[in-house]
Amino acid sequence: QVQLVESGGGLVQAGGSLRLSCVASGIIVSINNMGWYRQAPGKERELVATVTADGSTNYADSVKGRFTISRDNAKNTVALQMNSLKPEDTAVYYCNIAGATVRWTGFDLWGQGAQVTVSS
Repeated sequence: QVQLVESGGGLVQAGGSLRLSCVASGIIVSINNMGWYRQAPGKERELVATVTADGSTNYADSVKGRFTISRDNAKNTVALQMNSLKPEDTAVYYCNIAGATVRWTGFDLWGQGAQVTVSS
């Protein structure tokens, strides 16, 4: 069984930085897309950034130039470096990892969520 565990997040002042990490554990044959999403109170979950197996990245316009997504295939991890944080970045951040486990059974899992709060 594959599981995701997130770490990082917290409270930071506007202009500060935080780093989120997410590690997938279990029997993993391959990992395809990895990404970060966020959900603010009263709003729908939205894409923040994704990275494909070949390293291609995609960012929401609102975070371009401030956030950087990275992956470590050897460690089955994906990270999100968040710089120049703004109060509107306040949300619960979720990692998402899709791949294959035993007998090439696919999985598409979400992390438990990490609260990021940016004070003005």
